[in-house]
Amino acid sequence: MNPFPGPAPWDEPTVAPSEVVVRGVTVRAGDRVRLRPRRRADIMDIALDGKVATIEAIEQDFEGNIHFAVTVDDDPGRDLGVARQIAHRFFFRANEVEPFSPPAENG
Repeated sequence: MNPFPGPAPWDEPTVAPSEVVVRGVTVRAGDRVRLRPRRRADIMDIALDGKVATIEAIEQDFEGNIHFAVTVDDDPGRDLGVARQIAHRFFFRANEVEPFSPPAENG
């Protein structure tokens, strides 16, 4: 029994954007960001604060909120995150990441 008039929200396809502007910088899958968890919901938020990660995907939930699926660059199990395995792929909102640019090399 469907309580919604018409199709249920989860039956309607959603298309996440391929890029998002974060702090004035356009980011997309493959770009690197610095993690800044805001909620401090558990020990992982504390452990991941300040880490550099790579955006693996941009996701959008039913309410239109954007989430970045990331893998942490210095995680020895990073390949598991890339393979979408649990415990090595993390989700952050746009206000929890900062675009990352490595320092310029002196040459």
